[in-house]
Amino acid sequence: MRVTLVQADTVWHDPAANRARIADALRSGVSNGASSSGAAPNGATDLIVLPETFSTGFSNDVVAQAEPMDGESVAWMRALAREHDAAVTGSLQIRAGDAVFNRLIFATPDGALRHYDKRHLFRMAREQEWYAAGRDRMVVEWHGWRICPLVCYDLRFPVFSRNRVDPGRAGALEYDLLLYVANWPAPRHEAWRTLLRARAIENLCYVAGVNRAGTDGNEHQYLGGSLIVDPVGTDVMECDAAPQVAHAVLSAELLRTHRRRFPAQLDADGFAIDPG
Repeated sequence: MRVTLVQADTVWHDPAANRARIADALRSGVSNGASSSGAAPNGATDLIVLPETFSTGFSNDVVAQAEPMDGESVAWMRALAREHDAAVTGSLQIRAGDAVFNRLIFATPDGALRHYDKRHLFRMAREQEWYAAGRDRMVVEWHGWRICPLVCYDLRFPVFSRNRVDPGRAGALEYDLLLYVANWPAPRHEAWRTLLRARAIENLCYVAGVNRAGTDGNEHQYLGGSLIVDPVGTDVMECDAAPQVAHAVLSAELLRTHRRRFPAQLDADGFAIDPG
């Protein structure tokens, strides 16, 4: 699986500028290439991952301007997926009826959309006062990989992201790649790095976390640090603090081998999640 992480310095409250900035960065090939197989993907990719609230920055002040699912940013994600012949994912403020969600969109080149609404709302920024919470996580299948995409604060809740054995898939685990799109600020940067590695090790999967860079309109600083970790807990690639486009190639064979040699899922505790 060829994965591209877009670590953007998000323009505060300016969707058009952010869409243009991301599109230009992808077309220019500005990158920090890394690969688990030893070769960067030379611009070709299967999956493009954008930060949380990539069109506006993480802000409660733009709730009134939240876009609908048929708005410009979702249409742009569809067009970007077609242009690069790749799936595109990232989160937006989306209005659905009377509610606004921090909604992760997963767009594919054929125009199809799936979405996941952020379940764990960041109360330290009063997110729960402005947004509705999602309930259920989502697993999508893309190019033979099963992917579970989540949003920022979800990273702190390991039970919700737990990779369980799927009885409908002959005992295989539910997903192979766990994604987190985030606006994770500098004071908690070490927590970001530590928790991403922990999620990879405990869930016997690859983990990719995409953070933003720069300073937002509330003067919060972000150190980037977008990261991909393999199921052994080894870094595949890690970004520095600069805005950049980073590439990596994930190895299905490495994943299968590790799960075969270390089948910890066979000893895991069974449980069910009560969405409340």
